[in-house]
Amino acid sequence: KIDDIHCLAVVYFFAFWLFFFYFIIFYNGKEELKMESYNFLLFLAIILLSTKFLGMVSRKVHMPQVVGALVAGIVLGPSFLGIISLEGTTGTFLECIAEVGVIFLMFSAGLGTDLSELKENWLGAFIVATVGVIVPVLGGFAGYALFFHVPLNEYTECLKAVFVGVVLSATSVSITVETLRELGRLKGKVGTTILGAAVIDDILGIIVLTIVTSLQDSSVHISIVLIKIVLYFVMIAAIAFVVFKFRWYLERWNQLRRVAILAVSFCLILAYISETVFGIADITGAYFAGLILCSLEIGPYVGRRLEIASYLFFSPVFFAGIGLKTSLSGFNMDIFAFSIILLLIAIFSKIIGCGLGAKFCHFTNKQSFQIGVGMISRGEVALIVAQKGYQCGLLDDTLFAPIVLVVIVTTLITPILLKIIMKDSPEPGKQAAQ
Repeated sequence: KIDDIHCLAVVYFFAFWLFFFYFIIFYNGKEELKMESYNFLLFLAIILLSTKFLGMVSRKVHMPQVVGALVAGIVLGPSFLGIISLEGTTGTFLECIAEVGVIFLMFSAGLGTDLSELKENWLGAFIVATVGVIVPVLGGFAGYALFFHVPLNEYTECLKAVFVGVVLSATSVSITVETLRELGRLKGKVGTTILGAAVIDDILGIIVLTIVTSLQDSSVHISIVLIKIVLYFVMIAAIAFVVFKFRWYLERWNQLRRVAILAVSFCLILAYISETVFGIADITGAYFAGLILCSLEIGPYVGRRLEIASYLFFSPVFFAGIGLKTSLSGFNMDIFAFSIILLLIAIFSKIIGCGLGAKFCHFTNKQSFQIGVGMISRGEVALIVAQKGYQCGLLDDTLFAPIVLVVIVTTLITPILLKIIMKDSPEPGKQAAQ
């Protein structure tokens, strides 16, 4: 009997060789093809087939499908086959789709949040996030300073060591969100705390990043950034108040397609304002948009509509895009050794830091460990922070390879570890991801 994986393998095989022959015959060493040549259509087809095929393989070996999607991006990207590149207009287009994918993912996570449970766990989420930022910053600083023998009286080198810690303090919750959804653990005390802590982690990370970069760049003013953050939360509270005030009007449209369109537009606008006006990550705005709507009657309907578009198109491109961004060039033995040290610090600093924060809030040992593991993934957030440091001279080219390795490994192991440590205690509502 031929199962689904074998059927999809045949389709993927033909699609791959179709692209291969097209590449050899028509490209043949010419300058980069423009997006107008419609290569982006073929790239999208290969990404969708690859992420689904390897996702099904992951599911067959009892791993979350997101692992297969991440591996698909790494295999297709510059680290291995180099079939798809994010350079040029086609690459820009794919990155834009990936950005919409992560925005939809976080919006969906907000819509699926139990607001009453989040209110109950907000203090725990804040403590988890705070300790989960402090410990990686200290660990990254110590690791860099000891490995490269940084003299503490050299201001610039110490600042670079601190910035390595800032990169490690970042958390990319998008991978964890998808994994928890597959495991049926997105709701509940642990899942809600991870989500809340990740959002707070993002805010704290921005503050720490601003402080460190301002010490290097005098044009950045800490006071202005802090005022923007306060105003941002005031704006979110005001928007939430207006929405709840007029909820009766919105709920008249429940089960109508217009309400889904309005909700997605609301998400995109809030994500845009967060990033461009307040300097806060767009995914934070998307999560708050979902959080505002989650307690309304329209929430489940919007969530179902959004999941179709996200699952079919946007999310696979996002997860593959993480792998497509990675390149393992520039490694030597010293950098490889530092990469291993940095990776160990990245993993254990989140487990210990967030786990201790959870213990302070009276979580059990198992729950604390689950929360710590859920915060391991760095993903695109660490790459964004690293890019900021590169622009202001706090990171050089040689340090990008270790950071990329940390991003790849933490992104891959987080769903695997979550699957292992949560399999013995499933919660109701487990969702199919087929």
